[in-house]
Amino acid sequence: MAYRVAICDDSKTDAEYVEKILCKWAKDNSVEVYSKVFPSAENFMWHYAEDKLWDILLLDIEMGDMDGVSMAKQVRRDNQAVQIVFITGYSDYIAEGYEVAALHYLMKPVSTEKLITVLDRALEKHKQNERCLNLEISGEMVRIPFYEIRYLDVQLNYVTVHAKKNYTVKHSLAEFEKELDTRFVRVGRSMILNLKYISMVTRTEVRLSNGETLPLPRGAYEPLNRAIIERT
Repeated sequence: MAYRVAICDDSKTDAEYVEKILCKWAKDNSVEVYSKVFPSAENFMWHYAEDKLWDILLLDIEMGDMDGVSMAKQVRRDNQAVQIVFITGYSDYIAEGYEVAALHYLMKPVSTEKLITVLDRALEKHKQNERCLNLEISGEMVRIPFYEIRYLDVQLNYVTVHAKKNYTVKHSLAEFEKELDTRFVRVGRSMILNLKYISMVTRTEVRLSNGETLPLPRGAYEPLNRAIIERT
């Protein structure tokens, strides 16, 4: 399956230069890539309304009426998986890049080596995002991408997986722990947290990036902080 990359830049010369580096990277790494150049943020969003299956966005920031940051914010409303890279001649927007969880921020003129390094990182993240938790619910198989899972908790013999929707199954938390990767950490006996969603930790609770607050078991504060430092 081709790795889908959108290049959005109102400078045709800059866009073609970036696409040339992209093609070289794909050839050198034996990666199948489908790329498309969009001359404006508005043009991309018009296409995006019909086709949201992009793996990476390489975005200029200063582009006509809609800038790249505003475009990225719109995309992020319903797409947490796509990797966003800003490629621009301006450094004033770096802080705003954090709001959309941008993978990287490259300054023009783009260094071939730096862009290739960023593409390597984006490909690795894409592979991680392909991993799913498979649940059998009411006779049907449901696949939940790891990146959508905020946390899992258990009550009696039932585990609830909290993602875009909540799924409750008769399962043990220990069995799920074996299936999940290093972005997840066991907290006490009754919960597994996705470290990527944690925005704040106190000695009594964990606050997630969506505003949820979860109680933190006694003795879990130090191990959780250590996991955040070592794994994120």
